[in-house]
Amino acid sequence: MPTTNAAFIWSIANKLRGPYQPNQYGDVILPFTILRRLDAILAPTKAEVLTQHARLQDSGIDPFVVLRSKFGLPFFNTSVWDFSKLAADPAGLAENLIDYIEGFSANIRDVFDGYKLPELIEDLDKKDRLFLIVKDFANVDLHPDRVSGHDMGYIFEELIRKFAESNNAQAGDHFTPREVISLMVDLLYADKDLELTTPGIVRTIYDPAAGTGGMLSVAYDHLVDMNPDAKPVLYGQEVNSRSYAMCKSDMVIKGQGVDNIYNGDTLTDDGFHGEHFDFLLSNPPFGVEWKTQQKAVKDEHEQRGFAGRFGPGLPRVSDGSLLFLMHLISKMRPVRSPDDKGSRLAIVLNGSPLFTGGAGSGESNIRQWIIENDLLDAIIALPTDMFYNTGISTYIWILDNAKTDERKGKVQLINAVEMFGKMRKSLGSKRKELRPHDIEKICELYGGFENQDNDDDEAPALSKVFANSEFGYRTITVERPLQLRFHITEETAELVLATKAIAKLPAPDQDAVRNALAGLSGRSWTNRDAFVTELKAALKSAGMTKVSAPVIKTIWTTIGEHDPEADVITTKGNPEPDASLRGTENVPLAENIEDYFAREVLPHVPDAWIDHDKTRIGYEIPFTRHFYRYTPPRPLEEIQKDLRQLVTEIQAMLAEVGA
Repeated sequence: MPTTNAAFIWSIANKLRGPYQPNQYGDVILPFTILRRLDAILAPTKAEVLTQHARLQDSGIDPFVVLRSKFGLPFFNTSVWDFSKLAADPAGLAENLIDYIEGFSANIRDVFDGYKLPELIEDLDKKDRLFLIVKDFANVDLHPDRVSGHDMGYIFEELIRKFAESNNAQAGDHFTPREVISLMVDLLYADKDLELTTPGIVRTIYDPAAGTGGMLSVAYDHLVDMNPDAKPVLYGQEVNSRSYAMCKSDMVIKGQGVDNIYNGDTLTDDGFHGEHFDFLLSNPPFGVEWKTQQKAVKDEHEQRGFAGRFGPGLPRVSDGSLLFLMHLISKMRPVRSPDDKGSRLAIVLNGSPLFTGGAGSGESNIRQWIIENDLLDAIIALPTDMFYNTGISTYIWILDNAKTDERKGKVQLINAVEMFGKMRKSLGSKRKELRPHDIEKICELYGGFENQDNDDDEAPALSKVFANSEFGYRTITVERPLQLRFHITEETAELVLATKAIAKLPAPDQDAVRNALAGLSGRSWTNRDAFVTELKAALKSAGMTKVSAPVIKTIWTTIGEHDPEADVITTKGNPEPDASLRGTENVPLAENIEDYFAREVLPHVPDAWIDHDKTRIGYEIPFTRHFYRYTPPRPLEEIQKDLRQLVTEIQAMLAEVGA
């Protein structure tokens, strides 16, 4: 029935043909559906509310508090108009409809602001479509006695889906593929079946980048399907005012708290500060810079540290997806005792958060903090071309701060890149979809929690389980001694004279440097100290009364060239490192650094050493590398055979053209 009702409501859009394009239909149908539903919800108490409101006029008492308490509704409308009266007065319809909207309590009126409904009403009236739309909606019976909150939710979700599909170019901004959300929710509820089927169970669900509310809706529907007596309480935040209006509408229609959806930027204006939730899920913007939020985020990071949301570190400003992940983690219920249930979290990210940033970077520090605190449970690699606005690789991260004993200290990686069906018709960049049996297989792999190969022996494995420490490494700095040969020519002398340190000397001193180098021209040294001794003497002989250390260093560093046969340059008996030969090595945490160095470095450069002061710990999740399977090239004979066949075919085609 819900789908039928959705199709019937959508058919009202036929009245918009002509003045409006199909991709504009949703702008009209969605807000009027909300209006009609609210109208039906308020109808039984409409007369009493108007009477009570009239009594409260000029009393100084807040009518919202009284009406909410008396009638048990989270919102109300104090206008004399309803849909039946509006349809009965076509002459003053536009003015009356705006009066009706303004009669709603402020906590629901902002929904209509998000849809820009007053401007829409004016436009519909100007194009002679307003009465036709209002009349048809007046005949749609959405009374809660006939259409439950659950069914109404399905109707509204179906309308949102139709809108997203008709507005193909913007589908990705409004609509996360439903099958991806279903997989996320299935994984989110995994290992919680017994708990979630308890009669009357109450669980809070939160999305900080809620969009139109698709993720919250699927999480709600899935929990209610599992347990009709469950009471999911939904919370969300959305920065886009129109998407916020759609999300809040859907939540209100489902009977959720009218104040549970917040309009604002999650990174700079946390609408649920200090609150925690049972389940958290999100598809935040990724690959999007956070420059406009940079000051607020950086201030919170520096001033509040781990008491705030961004204590572990900050990612580069070109991609803020890890900021949303840290925000979500801050909303997980703390686990202070074995009886605490904690929270589970599912988030969609691109590949960048897996490996971007070396040891000591913000991204690496964030990964380190997450993994060392045993929060990361699993990562699932999805097929490409799954989303409407991008065809890149995407991943679902599952986090849990109260893991089962079996999963503690471990992370599971699931390779689902080949689990998809091709769509008959593409939607934007979306060309593939997860089929029900794909979702079932992924959940089966997750539940199995073991290394599992593909049925095809030549294909990559499907699941791998790693200890947390296997993602960590130490970046060591490998130094090699500075060995320089000093040979003075006219060209090297000109390079010295062109340096800033020499160019800013008084003219007599510059002449002294020029003359000293000319006197040493054509000679070579393989020992720095010997070269410096003769250089100083030459400078003094050329008339430089004060030979400073910076001038000497500028000359020898400019002239010197690496020569492995030259003497090692030392300071206080210790070899100086050659910055041009400096390198780094990543050593797994589980491996002894000295053993690694002796095995991998010293055989190739026996004079190298480690600068331990520069050692940094890093974490990365090289998903592709873990699942890579080498495919040997075809035998040369096969390739040659194919080439000969192609040449023969080309010659035959050319012969036909010539004929």
